[in-house]
Amino acid sequence: MAEHMLALVAEQPGFLGAESVRGADGFGLTVSYWTSEAAIAAWRAQAEHRLAQHAGRSRWYEHYEIRVARVERAHGKAD
Repeated sequence: MAEHMLALVAEQPGFLGAESVRGADGFGLTVSYWTSEAAIAAWRAQAEHRLAQHAGRSRWYEHYEIRVARVERAHGKAD
């Protein structure tokens, strides 16, 4: 399901990319980047994504959190 959702989200207007990591203990974190809050809302309302959200809440996750934040600046160093 995760691979399918990644392919689907990549087609969504306003999607800029995503980063995901999962620890050995099962804790995972996914960050997605969007051009606007309207683009986020459209993805949230997308039919297949809504089905995946429901499955996640009922089958896969005991706990989850969603945070929406604005990135004002980012920098780093490439190896």
